[in-house]
Amino acid sequence: MNEKENIILGKSFRFSLKIIELYKHLLEEKEYVISKQLLRSGTSIGANVNEATAAQTKKDFVTKMSIASKEARETQYWLMLLKESQIIKKSYDEYLTDINELIKILTAIVKTTQTNLKNH
Repeated sequence: MNEKENIILGKSFRFSLKIIELYKHLLEEKEYVISKQLLRSGTSIGANVNEATAAQTKKDFVTKMSIASKEARETQYWLMLLKESQIIKKSYDEYLTDINELIKILTAIVKTTQTNLKNH
C-alpha cells in the first residue's frame, strides 16, 4: 500500500465517524430522509477504500476506488442540499471541506492508477 492509499484510508475512516455524528444530530432534529442517504453514502466511501486496499488486481483496485469516488460525490450532493435548504440550521462547511478533499484524493488515485495500467 502506498502513501496516498494510507492517507485516503485514514481520512475516509475519520470522515465516516464525522458523518455518523452528523447523522445522530440530524435524527435528533427529526430529519430522517436525507440523513439516511448521507449516512449510507458517507460511510460507503471508507468501506470501498478499505476493500480497494485488499484488491487482487489493479483493475479491481480502480473499480473499488471509483465506487468510493462516486459515493463521495453523492455525499457532497447531500451535504450541499442540507446546506442550501437549511432544513436543519447548521454549518456544513467543515463537512464540505472534508468531502472536497476526499474527492480530490480519490480522483488523483483513480487517474494515476488508470494511467499506470495503460502504460504497462
